[in-house]
Amino acid sequence: MSAGKIQGVPLGLAAAHSSTLVGLEARPIRVEVCCTRGPAFFQMVGLAQAAVRESRVRVASALARLGVLLDEYAITVNLAPADLKKSAAALDLALAAAALDAVGKLREGALDGVLLLGELSLDGALRPIRGVLPQLDGARGRGFTSAIVPDGNRAEAGLVSDLTIHVAASLADVVAHLEGTRPLAVVPRTRFSPEAAASAPDLAEVRGQETARRALEIVASGGHNLLMLGPPGSGKTLLARSLPTILPPLSYEEAIEATAIHSVAGLVEPERGIVARRPFRAPHHSVSDAGLVGGGDFPRPGEVSLAHHGVLFLDELPEFRRSALESLRQPLEDGAVCIVRARARAWFPARPVLVAAMNRCPCGNLGHPSRPCRCTQKARRGYLARLSGPLLDRIDVHVGLPPVEVDALVRGKPGECSESVRARVLVARERQHARVASGLVGATSNATLSSSELARVAPLDSESERLVAGAVDRLGLSARAFTKVVRVARTIADLEGSHAVRAPHIAEAIQSRIVDRDLSG
Repeated sequence: MSAGKIQGVPLGLAAAHSSTLVGLEARPIRVEVCCTRGPAFFQMVGLAQAAVRESRVRVASALARLGVLLDEYAITVNLAPADLKKSAAALDLALAAAALDAVGKLREGALDGVLLLGELSLDGALRPIRGVLPQLDGARGRGFTSAIVPDGNRAEAGLVSDLTIHVAASLADVVAHLEGTRPLAVVPRTRFSPEAAASAPDLAEVRGQETARRALEIVASGGHNLLMLGPPGSGKTLLARSLPTILPPLSYEEAIEATAIHSVAGLVEPERGIVARRPFRAPHHSVSDAGLVGGGDFPRPGEVSLAHHGVLFLDELPEFRRSALESLRQPLEDGAVCIVRARARAWFPARPVLVAAMNRCPCGNLGHPSRPCRCTQKARRGYLARLSGPLLDRIDVHVGLPPVEVDALVRGKPGECSESVRARVLVARERQHARVASGLVGATSNATLSSSELARVAPLDSESERLVAGAVDRLGLSARAFTKVVRVARTIADLEGSHAVRAPHIAEAIQSRIVDRDLSG
C-alpha cells in the first residue's frame, strides 16, 4: 500500500492479483483500489460485467463481518487491463483483499506475488469457482509463487505443481494468513487413478451385429469417427454406449486436459477434482449451435469439447439442426474449436470419438425385411438431405445394421465381453504409441495421422493401390475419404499385428465406406 495526500485528504492505494478466463486461457487481472476519507461512494471501472459489478455488495457485507465498513470511504476500483471484459465472481477475494490493504488493515507487502481467487458470500465464506485449474496453471507460467483458492476447489487445485497453493474457508482465514497470524493449509497433490466407464453396458449385451461390433473395435483402436445406419431397435444406442468400455483408460495428460474443460463449464466434482474416466456426452437433437460447439458472449465449451478424449454420441443425427451439424466440420478436422467475438478470441480442444446413429428414412423401415416403409421418395430425399456431403466425408467408418432377429435375442449367446475386446484395443494403441516414441510420427492415434505421416507408416503396395483406385472410381470417394480409408486400414493392420498395410486391410477399410451409397438418396 502506498499513501499520499490530495488536497489534505489521506489517500490509500492498493493492488491485488487475480485472473479471468477467455476460453481456456487465463488472463491476469490487477485489481487496483483507491480509498479516501470523504463522501461515501463506490465506483468500478474496467469493463466489469454484471457478476463483477455486483461484487460490491458481497465484498461490503463480507468486510462488515470483519468490522470494516466501506460506507465510511470513497472507493474507486480499477480492473486492469481496462479493455478486457471481466465476467466472473472469482474476483471477489482479490477485491476484498485490495480494499483491506487500501484502508491499512494488512501489513506492507502482504499481497505481493499472491494470486487470489474466490467468490464471497455475504457472511464472508468463500465459495468454489469455475476454472481453477487453468487459472492456477496460467499463474504458474506468469511467475507467481503462491495462490489462495476456496476450500471447495482443494482437489482440483492439487493438480497444479510448482506453485504453493493455500485453501481458505472464509475471508477471515485469508486475512489471518496474510497477516501471518494463522497460516492456511497447503493443498496436497491430488492423486490420479483412471477409472472405468460408469454404468456403461458391456459389449456382451449386444446380440448379433458382428459387423457393427467389429467396427466399434476398429473405432476404439484408432480413434476414428463412426456412423451407424439401421432401423429402430437394431442396437445402435447400445453399441454407442458400450464404446467407452473398450477404450483405453485416460492418461494423466488426457485427464488434465479434460478436467480443464470441465472446470470452465463448472462440471468437475468438487470432492474428486479431476475427470478420471473418458467423457461420454449424448446431447439431445434440440441442442443449439452454441450448445454443441461452444459459444456465448463469454465463450463456454460445447458438447464437442466436453467430450474431448471421450465419446460424443449424436443419436438421430438428421434430427439435429443443420447449422449445428455443419458447425462440427471444423472441430472434426482440426481437433479444436475457435470462437471469435468482438473483444475476445477463445479456443477449446475438441478431439472426441464421434459416434452418430440414424435411420435410413423418417419412418425407419427402409430396407427392413418385414416392415414396409411408409415414406415417400420425396420424404426420404429430404431426410437424407439434412446431412451434407462434407460432414459425412469427415466420418471415417460407416456401418449398416440389419434388424436383430428374434431368435438371436431369445436363444443367442452373449457376444464377446468388453474386457476381451479392450485387450486387443490396448495392444493396437501400444503399437501406435511406439511409433510416436520412435519419432516416426507425432500423432498419438491413427485417426489424426497427417498425409506425410500416413505415407511413412502405411505405404501401399501395388495391389492395395489398385483396390483404392477402384474404390475411388466406383464410390466417388474424395481425397479426404481416400485418406480416411488408409488411416482405417492402418488401424486394422495394427489390430492384426501387421507392420505393413496389406490388400485385405485396405479391402475391409473400403467396405466401411460402402454405406455411402445408401446416403446418396
